[in-house]
Amino acid sequence: MGATEPAEEKESDGGEERVENEKKEEEEAKDVEKGEVGFQEQVIGSDGHGDFHVSRMQRLNPSNPLRLVINSATRVGTPSPPQPVRPARPARPSQPAHPAHPAHPAPVHRAQPRSTPTQTPTPQQSSLTTLNSRAYTNRISMVVFLLHTVVAVALVCFLIFKGIQGLIGGASTSVQRKEKNVLTHYLPQVEAASLLSITLAFTWQKALREWPTIMIHFILWSSFLMTLSAGILLICFQKPPTDGVGVCFIAFAIGIGLYACWVTRRIGFCCKVLMKSLEPVSKFPDLNQPIYWMLGVGFLWMSLWILAVVGALNFYFPPLILIALVLSLAWTAEVMRNIANLTVSRVIALYYLRGMQCNTQYCFQRALTRNLGSACLGSVFVPSIEALRIVARGLNLLEGEDEFMFSCAHCCLRVMESIFRYGNGWAFVQISSYGKGFVKASQDTWELFERQEMEPIVDSDITSSICFLTGVCSGSICVIVVAAWTARVHQSFTATISLLAFFIGYLMTRIAMAVPYACVSCYYVCYAENPENRLFDNLIKDRLNMFKSGRDVVVPTPRVPRQFAATT
Repeated sequence: MGATEPAEEKESDGGEERVENEKKEEEEAKDVEKGEVGFQEQVIGSDGHGDFHVSRMQRLNPSNPLRLVINSATRVGTPSPPQPVRPARPARPSQPAHPAHPAHPAPVHRAQPRSTPTQTPTPQQSSLTTLNSRAYTNRISMVVFLLHTVVAVALVCFLIFKGIQGLIGGASTSVQRKEKNVLTHYLPQVEAASLLSITLAFTWQKALREWPTIMIHFILWSSFLMTLSAGILLICFQKPPTDGVGVCFIAFAIGIGLYACWVTRRIGFCCKVLMKSLEPVSKFPDLNQPIYWMLGVGFLWMSLWILAVVGALNFYFPPLILIALVLSLAWTAEVMRNIANLTVSRVIALYYLRGMQCNTQYCFQRALTRNLGSACLGSVFVPSIEALRIVARGLNLLEGEDEFMFSCAHCCLRVMESIFRYGNGWAFVQISSYGKGFVKASQDTWELFERQEMEPIVDSDITSSICFLTGVCSGSICVIVVAAWTARVHQSFTATISLLAFFIGYLMTRIAMAVPYACVSCYYVCYAENPENRLFDNLIKDRLNMFKSGRDVVVPTPRVPRQFAATT
């Protein structure tokens, strides 16, 4: 009887602590994702194992089958180890035997506090604990962007005030007349371009989700035709500014046509990946909500931005102020696109990785707060790196015997290889899922691709190019509409408004195309993290086998010029 008293005392002492731990565990489980824990229980319960639900029990400890790991915490269910049996010794004269237990003269030991053995978390447990990381990523970039936003808002408000002051009569007659002309023949066209670009953005996204195979071919060649048509239209006005802009559009259209011919062999696989990656979108009917918010905010900011351009005419150094406003608008629009990208990436990635059906609004709040710094930093790095990839491909296609030129190409491509590891567009998946910084997420993502030998596939992916060309096509359509309108009312503004309309159409469309881009990125990154996931088929695996067997050849992103590749 005396041997059981310590165990009973242990249970009574640890009861309150156990209840408190259970409450904390339940709160943490609910805080991982709103609605995710219940969904996970349903998935596990419906996996063909009867009615046995293991919503809280994650796995058994390998060293002790009765020790359960529950919500990343260890709970011990084993009884205390048996005490060794000691032979009874006769009681000494100075120490009389215990009156209640004469046969057990040993003193009763006090219960020791129960200690939980320290256990190293497995990768599965560590990933589960980091799904709800509350750390702010890339805080310096976030602070810089917020300061930029405050300065930009203050500058826009000040320039709007200067514009109103000039219209009322506080400026010279020439400046007042110029501001009235800009408001009359400039503002309506820009507002029309904004509305048209938003309409085109949702049209492209809807069509790409419904008919991905048809739309990839259509986007490649319609962007070529629309850009070429915009350039020819501007040249037809026979003005030096419009002729210069028109020549640029025609040259750009020729480049698009050559690219469309070059990537013909990649289109089939791109269509299959796009169709497969867009399948989870139907499970989240509110996935476009962040797109609505971003485009609405973008339209309002664009309207105020145009009024600030009018006010800049009544201030010092108008060209410098206009350049600053354009750069600010480009960065802001790119940050809004990446916020939408992070939101969609978290929703789709957690569906692939954990089978969770996330709350889109909650993911949107995370992207606006904790991951805002990574969106700001990636908005600067990713477009620069993508432009560098285009330059690298162009250098690789050049032929010649100039050693100095190819030495420069070799240096440039080596730098691009190093930078691409520390900053790439695939990083947004791990930023949104695990709360990593932009550089760390880029490194980890590329290591996953290297581990699965997926570099040829991700290098040859043309999804980002398709999204880019949709923006180009929308911008060209806006140019055609706005240039024809402006040429009828005030032809001297045609070149300037055409460039601005193209810029607006491109930015607005890229925000909406964040949904298919994020879905494809999640498909590649989540497959690289867990290729055995039942949600993936053999599409990527078969493609890799074709590369290894030589049955399919793909031209990856060049990292070493061909002149040097032969020697190395």
